[in-house]
Amino acid sequence: MAEEAAAPNSPFQEINREEDAGAAFVLESKGKWFHAGFHLTTAIVGPTILTLPYAFRGLGWWVGFLCLTAMGVVTFYSYYLMSLVLDHCEKAGRRHIRFRELAADVLGSGWMFYFVIFIQTAINTGISIGAILLAGQCLQIMYSNLFENGALKLYHFIAMVTVIMILLSQFPSFHSLRHINLGSLVLSLAYTFIVVAACINAGASKNAPPRDYSLESAASSRVFSAFTSISIIASIYGNGILPEIQATLAPPAAGKMVKGLIMCYAVIFLTFYSAAVSGYWVFGNKSNSNILNSLMPDEGPPLAPVWLVGPAIVFVLLQLFAIGLVYSQVAYEIMERKSADASKGIFSKRNLIPRIILRSLYVIVCGFFAAMLPFFGDISAVVGAIGFIPLDFVLPMLLYNITHKPKKSSLAYWVNNSIIVVFTCVGILGAFSSIRKLVQDAKEFKLFSSDVVD
Repeated sequence: MAEEAAAPNSPFQEINREEDAGAAFVLESKGKWFHAGFHLTTAIVGPTILTLPYAFRGLGWWVGFLCLTAMGVVTFYSYYLMSLVLDHCEKAGRRHIRFRELAADVLGSGWMFYFVIFIQTAINTGISIGAILLAGQCLQIMYSNLFENGALKLYHFIAMVTVIMILLSQFPSFHSLRHINLGSLVLSLAYTFIVVAACINAGASKNAPPRDYSLESAASSRVFSAFTSISIIASIYGNGILPEIQATLAPPAAGKMVKGLIMCYAVIFLTFYSAAVSGYWVFGNKSNSNILNSLMPDEGPPLAPVWLVGPAIVFVLLQLFAIGLVYSQVAYEIMERKSADASKGIFSKRNLIPRIILRSLYVIVCGFFAAMLPFFGDISAVVGAIGFIPLDFVLPMLLYNITHKPKKSSLAYWVNNSIIVVFTCVGILGAFSSIRKLVQDAKEFKLFSSDVVD
């Protein structure tokens, strides 16, 4: 690929893509619009939707619906603006394939380059840890129902998942995951509809739990719970890697990402609302951070047939591997850019050995923290507040205003600035309340606990 000129005021000079192993290998541009749709759907529509009833318990019915819908509208608008910004830069001769380079180029600030790297690293690592943790929990649920007094603990299953993730991490490029991510899309629809059916069955059974939709009694606790729930919803809608996903499209990429967005949000509509409504309807303010745990409690009879919930757990487990792979791509791209030689073959010994070592170490570190700190709901909230809100709710609006320069009297200008202000405040408050919840929960468990803290 020919060398691309940097913007006149850019704080850095972009190197020749032919010498950039991260671009040539991990972010190779060969995909079609529906491949981008597969990647984007895997990045957004994952088992984290099973936390939506848990998010609703901090908001209640009406506010929960309002937040779920508002964030859906805002994120679709945000991703649409981001695709326009990327198209604008491509037409100007600067096709950006990394979020950090796009932000630094448009904003003309070198520190922004490192700010985006930091935020993306927090997102990718947090989700990789969460995916391994939840996959281990799925295995634990299946094991505990087969062997009631089994000796294996959660960290044993996390170790098993980590070994599988090390093997899967050797897929060399984002584009090479396209078939896996198509399977991920199908799996998300399958387990969502199974969980909805299981919740309806649980709600109609004689063992149905008493329904209580009341919020916490103390006003301060209600406020903190609400902002934690908002952060969870933000993390569920967020992805933080849209430029890297668009980078997988064969040039010219203009207009293709919008089609992928429409595909993704069609799946979102089918899955998010059905999971949130059915789960919260049955369990109310007793909803677990993983609705599967509510359906298959450790104590008492299962609230749904094992033959129904079992396949859902398997589907969730399989999709978690795809999600872990997608969110590891930015880390792998950074590693490959520094460690690989683009002049050598992608499977040459010179590039294969460092890839195996570095990716394996990254997965092992994520698996270690997943076993040591089992806070699935809290991890989702913290990642949403400090990661997804800045990258998905603030920066796209700012980048659009700078590149497209809407008139100050225009509706777009005021809508964009309003979103920036509102979600900056929400992010700050959400970060505070999420970290507060994490600190509180840290008192309730021991290192390498066998129970995921809600």
